[in-house]
Amino acid sequence: MGVTRNFLNWYARLSPARGKSTPPYQHVIQIGDPTLRKVCEPVPVDKIKTKEVQTVIQKLTFVVNKYEAFGMSAPQIGINMRIFVMQHTAKQLSRVPKVNAQMMGLITVPFTVFVNPTLKVLNYQKVVRAEGCESVQGYTAEVPRYKEVQITGYDQDGEPLSRTYKDWTARIAQHEMDHLDGKLYVDIMDKKTLTCICWEEVNLSKGKVVIPFSP
Repeated sequence: MGVTRNFLNWYARLSPARGKSTPPYQHVIQIGDPTLRKVCEPVPVDKIKTKEVQTVIQKLTFVVNKYEAFGMSAPQIGINMRIFVMQHTAKQLSRVPKVNAQMMGLITVPFTVFVNPTLKVLNYQKVVRAEGCESVQGYTAEVPRYKEVQITGYDQDGEPLSRTYKDWTARIAQHEMDHLDGKLYVDIMDKKTLTCICWEEVNLSKGKVVIPFSP
């Protein structure tokens, strides 16, 4: 039971270059990093256009596309700011069978930046679906989320922004909002449904599988 030192040393040897890296990172930090458990600080509205904040937004944009993710929050790249980005591209939508897409209410959502977002629940019905996270690589679990929410905040230019999301896009928004409050989906998941997404491959390869933490 537990993680052995040999395992940690083995994983360390997989990295060809080791050295100090500082946030905002170009990779996604993983569960266990204390940054993921901090409640993020609001961004002063008059500071949104500063180089510091714009650099965070640029890095979030880079990382969410690098990982082909639905959303990404500032704490996931090591920054304690109330900022997240979200999207649902046509490419991502094309990977889901049409029947499933219709059932889940999948639609394309343009890339959107939220600074200092607040969430209002518009439909308290909860929908349970499998959910993953780039900060909990290799696993999914069933998670209940509200069916419809409204997110209000500011965009990357400091302009007021409000969007209403339903179904899958509401799930993305709620997931990212949780990150800003130091929460992860594992806190509210159905624990019995936690699944390693490559469990079959582990057996087929006799356990010789490595989960990459960056594309």
